[in-house]
Amino acid sequence: MQKIENPSALHKENSVESFCFKQFWADENAEIQKIICQARNITTIFLRNHLLNQVIRTKQNRTRQNKKYIDRTHTMINKDSNRLQTTLCGITLDNPVIAASGTFGYGYEFAEIYDINELGTFSFKGTTKEPRFGNPTPRIAEIPCGMLNSVGLQNPGIDKVITEELPKLRACFHKPVMANVSGFSTEEYAYVCERLDAEEQIGWLEVNISCPNVHGGGMGFGTDPQMAAEVTHAVRAVTKKPIIMKLTPNVTDIVSIAKACEEAGADGISLINTMLAMRIDLRTQRPVLANVTGGMSGPAVFPVAVRMVYQVAKAVGIPVVGLGGVSSPEDVLEMLMAGACAVEVGAANLTDPYACKRIIDGLPAAMDRYGIEKLSDIIGAAHRA
Repeated sequence: MQKIENPSALHKENSVESFCFKQFWADENAEIQKIICQARNITTIFLRNHLLNQVIRTKQNRTRQNKKYIDRTHTMINKDSNRLQTTLCGITLDNPVIAASGTFGYGYEFAEIYDINELGTFSFKGTTKEPRFGNPTPRIAEIPCGMLNSVGLQNPGIDKVITEELPKLRACFHKPVMANVSGFSTEEYAYVCERLDAEEQIGWLEVNISCPNVHGGGMGFGTDPQMAAEVTHAVRAVTKKPIIMKLTPNVTDIVSIAKACEEAGADGISLINTMLAMRIDLRTQRPVLANVTGGMSGPAVFPVAVRMVYQVAKAVGIPVVGLGGVSSPEDVLEMLMAGACAVEVGAANLTDPYACKRIIDGLPAAMDRYGIEKLSDIIGAAHRA
């Protein structure tokens, strides 16, 4: 089919033609181009107007069809949005998927490849009072069904997070964000949380109590109910924002620790953090990680995470965020049934940067397969079975 090379080849004096020249000259639609080509050499004004009116009707019909498609799409999106909504500590999330701390940077890194506002929210990199370079390398190792990491809480420190990272985050993320806080003393936790309390965009403080207590012989805060309660109480005293205590699975009784945090003023619990593990290189006969041991994450830990989420959700009266090996829409559904009201995705982001988006996009279809109308209907469903 010939495409018109010069719009002036048509009679410009006719108002209908002039309108068509302006509106449809650049249109690549094959049907419209065909009609215009037919009108090109017709000298009878009536016939030419008739054909050009066809152009207008074709364009209008296509516009109406596009509008109907857009309206249907918006209806589907709004319907799915309502189905996926959940609430975390009084704040509504468009969906329950949260990118986990340490796997999503400060958000703007991932904003280069997709719109991160599709997320429920994300938890940015763990922040301490002072900058930390982290542990020596090698500090990451691949394992079957997961990975080991011993990064060592590398971060620029609270001052730079507030002055440099948060402004860049605000430019690409327009929802409340979760701030992950780490520390090596009760005072450090309280200091960092108090600084972050003044930041408007921060919706929740996720307090990672897997860190060792330098004043308590190096024992992890999250391994003892009393120490966990002390950190919770100290943080509660300096902020009005919801605080979510992130628990380590490396304990014999995680329920007692979760309950201690709740009694000390926590607004929520997130679990599980990584599981302590190690690998040895058979060639060098030395540990694979420079730090000898590291945290295991990935699909291998998912059943453990589900078990612990189930136990904690049954024992406490505050919201639970489930994480640990989540990598599919079905994993999200399972976590919610175990009692979580939101779900974090961690290691999957490191192997597939689109993991969170893929999971969110796949949730409606997964819900349909299992006859689930709204996600809120299945939270804690396993406890009602």
